Amino acid sequence: MTYKQQFIKFMVENGVLKFGEFTLKSGRKAPYFINTGNYKSGAQLARLGEYYAQCIADNKIVADTLVGPAYKGIPLAVTTAVSLYKNHGVDLDYCFDRKEVKDHGEGGLFVGKQLQDGERVIIIEDVMTSGKALRELLPKLKAAASVEIAGMVISVDRMERGLESSLSAVQEVYKEFGVKVYSIVTMADIIAAIEDGVIEGKEYLEKMKDYRKTYGVE
Repeated sequence: MTYKQQFIKFMVENGVLKFGEFTLKSGRKAPYFINTGNYKSGAQLARLGEYYAQCIADNKIVADTLVGPAYKGIPLAVTTAVSLYKNHGVDLDYCFDRKEVKDHGEGGLFVGKQLQDGERVIIIEDVMTSGKALRELLPKLKAAASVEIAGMVISVDRMERGLESSLSAVQEVYKEFGVKVYSIVTMADIIAAIEDGVIEGKEYLEKMKDYRKTYGVE
């Protein structure tokens, strides 16, 4: 199996990727649901770091620092940094933002590496629904230093258009900010995994494809 297929199987085995009938926050009726809140153990986190690190290596994203947006991005950035060093021999710094500026002690907006002008950063996040997390993080990054965003890495690209746009959240972020988003897997990868028997769920295959036809983007 490829690491993408392994990741899809990993999501199913850990109850993160489920099939059925779900009403999403958008109001859409979807035949699948992704709940990254089901990641909660050290073993899961270690595996997640390996998949994120492999995605960075495969896409040859060059950077100096990993940034994990509070709160979900914090453990993801840490485990990715560990995996990049252990499995790929790449030692990157990492940092994460505070929800509120600390005015005592070391102070500042970020914990960990203090960002500097010209630094190349990769933003590590779980999934992207609307791009809200990135929109909140970018002003903080700019306030800290004139950094270069080498890319953003997420676990799954739903490849789904927004409620008021013909573009997906990933496409909107690139159009608005010029930030390229890389995903470990896409919805097309998940459909292919069902077709190839990597995971069970062939009874949902047609519903998955119909949903893609209705709401999907390329």
